[in-house]
Parts: sequence; C-alpha cells; structure tokens
Amino acid sequence: MKATGIVRRIDDLGRVVIPKEIRRTMRIREGDPLEIYTSNEGEVIFKKYSPINELSEGASQAAEVISKLGGAPAIIFDRDHVVAVAGVQKKEYSERRISPALEELLESRKSFAFTDDSRPLMPVEGIDNPALAVFPIISSGDVTGAVAFVSDNDNKKADENQKMLAQAAAMFLGKQIED
Repeated sequence: MKATGIVRRIDDLGRVVIPKEIRRTMRIREGDPLEIYTSNEGEVIFKKYSPINELSEGASQAAEVISKLGGAPAIIFDRDHVVAVAGVQKKEYSERRISPALEELLESRKSFAFTDDSRPLMPVEGIDNPALAVFPIISSGDVTGAVAFVSDNDNKKADENQKMLAQAAAMFLGKQIED
C-alpha cells in the first residue's frame, strides 16, 4: 500500500472525501461503487467494485468461445481493466488498463466496428492491436464493461459474425450481472 500524505477528516455524517488526485489516478467517477474492507492492522481499504470481476470465470469462458467462433482474439473489459482474454497471450494483456479512446466510447454508450472508413481504435493501453468490434456491457442501465475482438494484423475489418458474437456476449454478460 502506498501512502499519499493526504489526511481527511470524517464529517458529522460519517463521510470522507477521496481527494481529486486519487480519484483521477484510480479512475473513480461519481456514482462508481466502492467495496470497503478492513484489515487486522486497523486499516480501512476502499476498492473499486467491478461486477465483471465477479464473473471472471464466466467471462473467461465467454472470451474463449467467441474467440474460437469469431476467428480473432477476444477481450472482455470492466470499466477500467482487461478482465479476460482468449486467442492472445494472457500475460501480455492481463490487468492492463483500457485506453482513453475505449473509455470515451463506453462513456458514450456506443459500439464500434472497424471498417475502411473508420479510424483504428486501440482498446488497451500500451498494445497496438486495433479493435475489430466493441460492444458495451450494459447491466441495469449502467455500462459495466465491454466485449471486443482485436486484430492480430492491421488490415482486418470486422465481419458480421464478429459483430454479432461480441454483441451477444455483451448482452449475455450484462444479463448475468443483473441476475
């Protein structure tokens, strides 16, 4: 755990303000759910809650299936990180942050499909594989993540099968979170 040197007092309603610098660094937005833990040493720990992480085994299985059926690497994200991958080296993608471009796409609740007319979208920070198709995972009206196919070469376009599979996986995961 890293000390920040920032001290905050609890107000009369039991609230504490998380400093803006920490919220920005950790990508904590207004309305984001946080889990609260305590340790044996008396620490209170706040952790961003990710409903997709609760389904990590199911997300991994979904990524495997759609990667095989779609013929391209598949990635499942929560709002901040890669949760599951198939068709590429897991070590390369594991726990990487989503790119600002993907974050913006999710904020706008839009899907993406790479065509001759579109600009490439790099969904993962530090990795230059462009997205073929991206669909947001929507659960109870909130965007909780995304399902994407990525190219293993720069010249591929998204085909209808990949778009349909990504959309179906996103809808399925959204429904699993609601249940």
